[in-house]
Amino acid sequence: MAHMFVQDAEEILDKEFKILDHGFVRLVDYMGSDSRIVQSARVSYGPGTKTVRDDTRLINYLMKHGHTSPFEQVVLTFHVKMPIFVARQWARHRTARTNEISGRYSIMPADCYLPERLPLQSTDNKQGSSAESLPSELSAELVQRMADDQTRLYAHYQDLIDKGVSREIARINLPLALYTEMYWQIDLHNLFHFLKQRLDSHAQYEIRCYANVIADIVKKVAPIAWDAFEEHVLFAKTFSRSELEQMKKI
Repeated sequence: MAHMFVQDAEEILDKEFKILDHGFVRLVDYMGSDSRIVQSARVSYGPGTKTVRDDTRLINYLMKHGHTSPFEQVVLTFHVKMPIFVARQWARHRTARTNEISGRYSIMPADCYLPERLPLQSTDNKQGSSAESLPSELSAELVQRMADDQTRLYAHYQDLIDKGVSREIARINLPLALYTEMYWQIDLHNLFHFLKQRLDSHAQYEIRCYANVIADIVKKVAPIAWDAFEEHVLFAKTFSRSELEQMKKI
């Protein structure tokens, strides 16, 4: 089976897409494309035996009916730089392979995330923010206070390193706002699940920023699969048994 070459994906390979104040995402490598999905579904057919229309119809059928294994044949590898608190949310998606920078071996960089706005706590979502933010003057004052804290904590970390304290101990007081980096490899089926969760309006703003960029990258690698994902999963709605019974009565 030949290596899949996707021109649009090749053009963004290793390109850094800036996110937040110091973060980025870049596509390091990809294996497979829409063609790999249909090849693995048909198994006995070679490339060129079906038309693009047939491929589109098949991919939509697979997505609609939950036949997930052909999508697992496509694998993407990303290099991502994000704040530690975003990385900890990211790690909840355990169906990927990750390799993160280690503060035991490396001196952690000084980059820390500062939000542009300070949203209020949501009144109907215990883990989320509301659309309303603090007044701009108060917000600027508090963001500056956060920046001062970050600078002071990193200076303490650097001082511990300079005095010979081990890196694995010196790092423990660093803030969650500190940036970390990782290589993240995931198949397309599980990447779609990640995107469904993290593109949702209830997801934290910062991780949504990364999800939006990754979504644009996926569109380059497997555009037909992306369209099917939007059609049958991302913007689709499901109903419970009782809801379906009520609709039948109506």
